[in-house]
Amino acid sequence: MSLNWLPREHELKDHDLWGDEFFGTEAPSVIYEKRPIVSPQGQTAEGLYSAWIILNNPAQYNSYTTKMVKGVIAGLSKASMDRSVVAVVYTAVGDRAFCTGGNTKEYAEYYAKRPNEYGLYMDLFNGMIDAILDCKKPVICRVNGMRIAGGQETGTACDLSVSSDLAVFGQAGPRHGSAPVGGATDFLPWMLSVEDAMWSSISCELWSAYKMKAKGLVSKVVPVVKQDGKWVRNPQVITDTYVRDGEIVYGEFKTGAEANAAREFLKTAKTDFELLDKAVGDLLWTFTNLFPNCLQMSIDSIRQKKKFFWDMNKLSYRHWLAANMNAEAYAGFNAFNSRKLTGQDVIDFVKYRQLTAAGHPVDDELFEAVLGKPK
Repeated sequence: MSLNWLPREHELKDHDLWGDEFFGTEAPSVIYEKRPIVSPQGQTAEGLYSAWIILNNPAQYNSYTTKMVKGVIAGLSKASMDRSVVAVVYTAVGDRAFCTGGNTKEYAEYYAKRPNEYGLYMDLFNGMIDAILDCKKPVICRVNGMRIAGGQETGTACDLSVSSDLAVFGQAGPRHGSAPVGGATDFLPWMLSVEDAMWSSISCELWSAYKMKAKGLVSKVVPVVKQDGKWVRNPQVITDTYVRDGEIVYGEFKTGAEANAAREFLKTAKTDFELLDKAVGDLLWTFTNLFPNCLQMSIDSIRQKKKFFWDMNKLSYRHWLAANMNAEAYAGFNAFNSRKLTGQDVIDFVKYRQLTAAGHPVDDELFEAVLGKPK
């Protein structure tokens, strides 16, 4: 049967609210692409596509600018309203980073000490999380590299994640002047144990993709380094279970000489995303061969558990984050933004605690005392 059977008087209406002005190819930007659905045997499913929403800011580890947040929202809306789209793939350019969160340069140079402006930005950020959770198609996070801070939060808002085994995962807020209330504190307790969720949120430790797979945060982890025609698992990670201090651990990072050797190897190693794209393709093909309404009802029913706490808290998070731009966020983001000049990316936490314990007002004198000095 021909796919073009509708008469002209039944021309389909366009329900999308957004145009293409929020997409681009020149960084920083969000790229929007439709790619054909292909079976495992290599046959194209005529008229069916996946929508790829691609963060394009590799020079800044695919951190999202204000304009890019709009692009993600626009892409998810477009995919939702496109009848030919089976599912969304949310990913990024390059092999080093999926996303490291909000653009710290923009935070430090524009939003710091402008709480009203940052509140408006947070309205957009909340809209981006909402757009993922409300998308009328399954959303796959293709983790091509580090997924940290807001990158981790947008990633955990997605329905499924498949990851490069070079990726690392974690939060950064309490170390750099914020709190992981862009989704992590709402989503992680559903995905990890409560104590793992707590430690991941507050410690700012980075965990390997293999560790996250073992803990249930991601669906699949695949190697992306190929040498002499063979796949090489991430040499920085211990991929065997062992006992350390009476605790069974898995996916921990190597230390000492082994870690140094692994880093040296990766400096010249070539990455190949064949297995990662195959894992994404397998998910897309599975979705294609399910009833679309039954599929979406199942997805939305599971999303509701994340949405319940997110919707309960997102407005209070918005107001707190805006107010914090006059205080700890100002110091934290400026410390990170000036790290090339000072040689340190965080404030002097001991001095900050000493001064605030003594009742020192949070003012420019305090910031000057705790921020690093140019080398």
